[in-house]
Amino acid sequence: MEIADYIVAEDRELVDRVLKGDNTAFEYLFNRYRDAIHRLFVQRLGGANDADDLLQETFIKVYINIHRYSSDYTFGQWVYTIARNTFIDFVRRQDDLSIDDRFYAPASSAPTPEESVINLQQRSQIEQYLDRLAPRYRQLILMRFFEEYSYEEIAAKLALPLGTVKTQIHRAREQMCRLIAAGENK
Repeated sequence: MEIADYIVAEDRELVDRVLKGDNTAFEYLFNRYRDAIHRLFVQRLGGANDADDLLQETFIKVYINIHRYSSDYTFGQWVYTIARNTFIDFVRRQDDLSIDDRFYAPASSAPTPEESVINLQQRSQIEQYLDRLAPRYRQLILMRFFEEYSYEEIAAKLALPLGTVKTQIHRAREQMCRLIAAGENK
């Protein structure tokens, strides 16, 4: 596919290409929604301090769960829902506030059997990327995104300062995003 084809492709076509292993298509989806989601986080946080981390966390979740996307909604609505939930989780971790009323978006539907098969393929691809991370980063990504531990829980389990855990997870996410964007899949 030529660069111009990616630029003009509809979101659904790019999603289909991602599901077939085309990481360049994911990069174009990321680029389409990155700025809007980042602005959303900056507005909700009142500044950009944690917006970059939340953006990375959102798009890692998008990549891991793209097989769950349903064309009943626009791709933008689906990404927005993930961003919304990521933000809610973040704020709850920060100060235990209930903020469900700050965002409105429809929830995505449950996966079909076909989507479950695609999920297994995506998971295999993610596992290949995880295998390329340093062992410490792999452990942190698994704990944070797959086992869904909070930063505080990770710090306690690994007997590390909270700031160290946050920094290392940030670096692990950056490295994972670089691997996904570059399409380095050995």
